[in-house]
Amino acid sequence: GQIPKKKRDSAMAAFNKQFSEEERYTILALNRLDSKNKWRADTLAIPDKIDNTLMSYTPFPTYVEKLKDVKKIVFFSYPIQAYSVYENGKLIKWGPTSMGKKTAQTKRGLMHANWKKELAISTVDSEWKLPFNVNVHNTLGIGWHQYDLPGFPASHSCLRLLMDDAKFMYGWVDTWVLNKGGATVKAHGTPVIVFGDYKWGGKKPWKNLITDPHSNDISVEEMNGIIEPELPKIMEEQKNREQVISETAAKSQEVPAA
Repeated sequence: GQIPKKKRDSAMAAFNKQFSEEERYTILALNRLDSKNKWRADTLAIPDKIDNTLMSYTPFPTYVEKLKDVKKIVFFSYPIQAYSVYENGKLIKWGPTSMGKKTAQTKRGLMHANWKKELAISTVDSEWKLPFNVNVHNTLGIGWHQYDLPGFPASHSCLRLLMDDAKFMYGWVDTWVLNKGGATVKAHGTPVIVFGDYKWGGKKPWKNLITDPHSNDISVEEMNGIIEPELPKIMEEQKNREQVISETAAKSQEVPAA
């Protein structure tokens, strides 16, 4: 049932009074909400100690040995609506996301960052402005970008992020290198793996954090199971990219013959 508006307003007023703006942002993020959608919150999981980097609450392992040779990789977990960023096996960032709704789900599996655009316009609806869009599936038009986080998977197959996270990811990601003419890919961008299934209509998993702060944790073993089938391809693409980048750099240093 819905909480009566009056009760909700007084709860929100208390929430606003008790926590600073930065703390509220953090608490809402843990509940997969942005401040625009805070009115949707009925119960909030609130940690004892507030860590504005979110790193103390990571559901992802802080180190994954299997990724030690992978320079950069991003994961999106459907079950817990969260993303993580690894560099050489070390978790450097994680945060909330809102992925594709039940009728327009995000494609699972390994993809790569293709192109990026600081302000993209949605192909679904031209009214939708998508800041810091990074495309990960060119033909299906899937990408990650800033957009509303309403506390459940709500997007049209894309991967929504908080503005600060979208901005960070935009600067951090490596995009594709195309062959002359731009019709084919010469080197792939940063690998991205989307995995798992959401409990549609079930209790939101982050609500379980109220009673068990580790209820959303993903084990190293589970991560290994997701990574293993894709690792040869990831390493092959990474090696190819390094080669392409160094060849391009060498070419740009060649002095033309007089």
